[in-house]
Amino acid sequence: MSRQHQPISDRQWQSALQLWNYHQLRHTPRACDAAIGLGSHDAGVARHAAELYHAGWFPVLVFTGATNPVRPDEFPGGEAVRFRAEAIAAGVPAKAVLVEPYATNTGLNITLSRQILTEAGITPRTVMLVCRPYDERRAWATCRKLWPEVEVLCSSQSINFDDYLEGIGDDRLVVDILVGALQRVLEYPGLGYAIPQPVPPLVYDAYEHLRRDGFTSRLLRQPS
Repeated sequence: MSRQHQPISDRQWQSALQLWNYHQLRHTPRACDAAIGLGSHDAGVARHAAELYHAGWFPVLVFTGATNPVRPDEFPGGEAVRFRAEAIAAGVPAKAVLVEPYATNTGLNITLSRQILTEAGITPRTVMLVCRPYDERRAWATCRKLWPEVEVLCSSQSINFDDYLEGIGDDRLVVDILVGALQRVLEYPGLGYAIPQPVPPLVYDAYEHLRRDGFTSRLLRQPS
């Protein structure tokens, strides 16, 4: 398969695949009181959320996210506004979609979406987080920390790594995000942002390999 934009080596691909698989929780979908669609540069999240709505897994959906820092030109009204439009275009009734347009990180995605639901008179006992495949673990751990009284599960589009790279069209961007997501899994519990998650040695080694190879643009800081 041809690589787009800045290509990655086969060894880097193997390391990235380790992170890709680790970040996904592969929860089995089931009925929830509400869903939260986490904003990002990947509009596939909105389309997947629409599929889940049509399957009857939840009655109300909050899209959350402010201006997109990766592809701002594609999200002139912000992530949540773009995702809402995508979902409605896919047949989700407008009355079933709430918008939270201010969050700039996952913690705010959770807390501000909870506020939006409360203002709508909804106090969910179960919540489905709809996100990119590699956001599942971090989003779940964040929600468990910030909203421990709800039962939370994650869902993302079912897609293999190569097809996802092809769809995004920028291998290095995706790998940078995978590395940054793993750093947050490692560091956020110590900062009080998320619950701890076990990181297998092979996954940590893959993270270190990619970090040494310069996939660092999405790190919070440059680890020493």
